[in-house]
Amino acid sequence: MIELSGDAYLWIKALHMIAVISWMAGLLYLPRLFVYHTDAEKGSDKSETLKVMERRLLRAIMNPAMIASWLLGVVLLLALGEAVWFETWMVVKIVSVVAMTGMHMAMARWRRDFAEDRNTRSHKFYRVANEIPTVLMIVIVIMVIVQPFSE
Repeated sequence: MIELSGDAYLWIKALHMIAVISWMAGLLYLPRLFVYHTDAEKGSDKSETLKVMERRLLRAIMNPAMIASWLLGVVLLLALGEAVWFETWMVVKIVSVVAMTGMHMAMARWRRDFAEDRNTRSHKFYRVANEIPTVLMIVIVIMVIVQPFSE
């Protein structure tokens, strides 16, 4: 457990929310780029442009935002103390964040497939994959704001 002043806690919380919003923006946009990329002919200008966009989105926005979300989230979790760590709402939130990280990693693999012209998935696959971060985000927000299952 760590002790934070009220102001420090609020600043870390604000930075955490900014990082999460940035991460979510990427998680929602990258699969949309994949949908467009499935329609692009390999080697075409459109395909090569999408490769650059996908790489920059992942490396310049999504990866740093995910890392910041995790680091700041752990600091907040440590500041809250052990009593909260095992409450049902917090466990569901953490499991959802781990699942979100799994989606991030899957998208990084899919981006690599596109970069190497090895994609075999359809635009429908990426349309469905685009919905998973949304569902996880809804669960996470409800767990944090409503805190159902609170003891």
